[in-house]
Amino acid sequence: MPTLHYKRILIKLSGEVFAGKNKFGIDYSVVLSLAKQIKEIHQKKIEIGIVIGAGNIFRGISSKDKGVDRVSGDYIGMMATIMNSVALQNQLEKLDCDTRVMSALSIRQLAEPYIRRKASRHLEKGRIVIFAGGTGNPYFTTDTAAALRAVEIESEIIIKATKVNGVYDSDPMKNKNAVKYDTLSYRQIIDKELKVMDLTAITLCKENKLPISVININNKNNLKNFLFSSKIVGTIIK
Repeated sequence: MPTLHYKRILIKLSGEVFAGKNKFGIDYSVVLSLAKQIKEIHQKKIEIGIVIGAGNIFRGISSKDKGVDRVSGDYIGMMATIMNSVALQNQLEKLDCDTRVMSALSIRQLAEPYIRRKASRHLEKGRIVIFAGGTGNPYFTTDTAAALRAVEIESEIIIKATKVNGVYDSDPMKNKNAVKYDTLSYRQIIDKELKVMDLTAITLCKENKLPISVININNKNNLKNFLFSSKIVGTIIK
């Protein structure tokens, strides 16, 4: 496998990773560790956009079971992504990384409004850009937001940073014999109904020929190794 290098990437961070060993909230030691990994690759002159989920704070899709309607739940989830984004920005700036949070929801005290051309300009100037607030619309996940932002900023790949080592044929947490895939096509993801991203996100990536990598971000070398080494890290979907 040849050494991979990309000029512009979009990292989709799972909100659950932010909770660390806890089931809820933000573990700032984990966020600092993530920030250090991001800084390490940013120093290699890679332009970085980031989208963060909100699973550590609130899941809109499950809110209906708790008496909250889907639309309200999704908006609460979008606001939770802003909390995670500001937390990551804070840790990145402690490491002297020039960072901007741009939000699809208007919250000017914490984030700039999302404007595609301005986001591209920030990236060109070497700033890390964190895209918060999802798409700004209910019924769309942060996976879809990641795919949409990646297409808009002309990212060369989406790196989905999660708690698992890649894509498996079944849940590796429940099945010790689950088989990991090194490579997959979009069609295989759809046909096998593999839970990598939601169907809208996968379809958007497929239509725009945007590859997706799934890696375990808890291994502190995975992000660096995926980008700069010849090792097979995680799963590539293309």
